[in-house]
Amino acid sequence: AEVVERSDDKLVVKPIEEGEEEQTINIQSKEDYPPLKNPDILIGENDLTSLSYLHEPAVLHNLEVRFTQHNAIYTYCGIVLVAINPYARLPIYGNDVIQVYNGQNISSVDPHIYAVAEQAYRQMAMNFAVPITDHPKHMRDKLNQSVIISGESGAGKTVSAKFAMRYFATVGGAEGDTRIEDKVLASNPVMEALGNAKTTRNDNSSRFGKYIELSFDKKNRIMGANMRTYLLEKTRVVFQAEEEGNYHVFYQLCAMRDDPELEELKLLPCEDFVYTCGGECPEVPGIDDQKDFREMENALTIVGVKQDIQRIIFRILAAVLHMGNIEFKKKSRSSDDATIAPENTHFPLVAELLGVDKPQLLKWLCNRKIQTGREVMVSPINLDAAMQGRDALAKHTYSQLFSWLVSVVNRVLQSGKQQTSFIGVLDIYGFEIFKKNSFEQFCINFANEMLQQQFTQHVFKLEQEEYIAEAIQWSMIDYADNEPCIELISKVKTGIIAMLDEECKLPKGSDDNWGEKLIKAHGANNFFRKPKVGRETFVIVHFAAPVTYTTAGFMDKNKDSMNEEHLHLLRASEFALVAELFEEKKEAEPAA
Repeated sequence: AEVVERSDDKLVVKPIEEGEEEQTINIQSKEDYPPLKNPDILIGENDLTSLSYLHEPAVLHNLEVRFTQHNAIYTYCGIVLVAINPYARLPIYGNDVIQVYNGQNISSVDPHIYAVAEQAYRQMAMNFAVPITDHPKHMRDKLNQSVIISGESGAGKTVSAKFAMRYFATVGGAEGDTRIEDKVLASNPVMEALGNAKTTRNDNSSRFGKYIELSFDKKNRIMGANMRTYLLEKTRVVFQAEEEGNYHVFYQLCAMRDDPELEELKLLPCEDFVYTCGGECPEVPGIDDQKDFREMENALTIVGVKQDIQRIIFRILAAVLHMGNIEFKKKSRSSDDATIAPENTHFPLVAELLGVDKPQLLKWLCNRKIQTGREVMVSPINLDAAMQGRDALAKHTYSQLFSWLVSVVNRVLQSGKQQTSFIGVLDIYGFEIFKKNSFEQFCINFANEMLQQQFTQHVFKLEQEEYIAEAIQWSMIDYADNEPCIELISKVKTGIIAMLDEECKLPKGSDDNWGEKLIKAHGANNFFRKPKVGRETFVIVHFAAPVTYTTAGFMDKNKDSMNEEHLHLLRASEFALVAELFEEKKEAEPAA
C-alpha cells in the first residue's frame, strides 16, 4: 500500500491492488506504524537476509513471490534453508542435480537441500587440513556437522532428510564393494513402513523422531552409520483419529493377503481389522501398498534380514492386527468378569502366530495376578480392563519389534572401524495441534520447544556474538526466548512433567487430580492457561501457538505399564525372535 495522508495520530493508506479501498490506521505509538515494504528490486531474492526490511509480512511475501512466480520452493535465510512443500514430485533431485552442487560453495548456487548437504560435507572435509582456533568465527566449523530438519507436521521434513542422506551417500560413496551407502538408503523404506502413517496433515507422516549419524573415514568416504529413534507413537497402533491411518506396514500386509507366501497369516481386507479402520481411511490416493510392500521386503534383504526372519516379522505384525479383533464378553449376566467367546477366530490365530500357549494366553487376557505378602492370587478382570490389557499388549509388541529392527539396521550399518568424522541428520516430529491433543502431542511439542531454543541460540545469539567479537556494525535483533515455557514443562519438582511423574506414584492418583494440581501450581504463569470450566484440559502457550491438552490418558501413557504375565508368556514363545523381543534387559554389572 501507499501512504496518501499522514498526521501525528493517523495514516491513510491506499492498497496497490485495484478494487481495494483506502484504510485509516490510528497511530498512538511507534508500534502502530505498518511495516515498510522492501524495494521492488529486492523482492524475490533467494536469501531473506538480503531484504532491507526483515519482518513477517516481508518474509511471507518474498516466499510467496518465489514460490508462485519463480517456481522456487527453497529460499535461504542466512545459514538456514526455508523450504515450502509443493505437495508434488519435482524433477530437481536426480544424480545430475547432485553433480551440479557437488563441490560448489553455498553462495554460488541456487538454494537447495543439496546445497546445505554440500556445505556440511565441505566443512567436515576441509577441516582435516584447516586447524581449529579459539576464535569465535570457527565455532560452527568444527569437524563434525549436523543437519537439523524441523518444521510443522506436513512440511516435508522426512523427504528432506531422505534427500540429504541421498546426497551424502552419493558424494561420499564407500570404496570397494561394501556398498554401505546402499544399506544406509535401504533403511528408509523399512523405517517408513513401520514408522510412518497418514495424518490429516500428511499422507506419509513420520510418527517417530530419527537421528542418523553417518560416519566417514580419512578420505571422506562413508564407512558406516548409526540410527537413534525417539517417541514412537504407540497409541496409533490401536487408535486412529478421524481421517487418519495406522502404520503403513499394516495396510501393505493386508494388500498382500492373497500372496501364497503370506497365506498362513489369515489376513483380511484392512476394512475388516479394528486396528486399521478406526480413522475410516483405508486407501490413500497415490499409494500402491503392494508395490511399497515389495520395496520394504527388498530393503529388509539389503540390510541383512534373512527370508525366514522376515516371515516371523510378518507373523508378529499379523498377530497385532488379529489382536484388535479379539472380542471380550461377560462370563454371565450376573458377573462382570471378562472372557473370550469360543467362536472368536482371531484369538487362536494370535496364539498360533506368536507361538504361545493358547490356554495361558486366554487366562492372562482375562485375569491378573495379585500378590499380597507371600500369597499370590489370580483375579478376574472386567471388560474394560481386558480391552485395555489387549491394547497394551498390541502396542508393546509393535514397539518392541520396531526397536529390534532399528538395532538390526544399526548392526548392519556399523563398520567396526574407528570413525574420523561424522555428519548427523535429525528428522523429528513437527509442531502439532489437533482437535484433541494428548500426551503424544505434549511430548512432541516439548521436543520442538527444545529445538526452537537451539535454533534461536545458533541463528541469533551466536551470530550476534560473532558480529560483536569482529566489531561489525550491527543492530541487535530482539528475539523471543522460550526458556520460560521450557521451564514450565521441565523444571525439577514443580514442572508439568515432574508433577505428572509424582501423580503416577500415588495409589489414588488420577488425571483429574493432576489437572487440578497443575492449575493451582501454574495458574498465574503467563505460559499456562487454565480451562474456562472443569479441569479436563489445560493450555500451554508454546512458541508456535497456544495448545489445549486433554488430561485424560496422560497418566496411563506416562506409566506405559504392561501385564507381567503377558511378558512371561511371550518370552516362552516357540519362535526365537518373539522370545528375544521380550527378554529382560540385563543391568550392567558394576565395575570391580
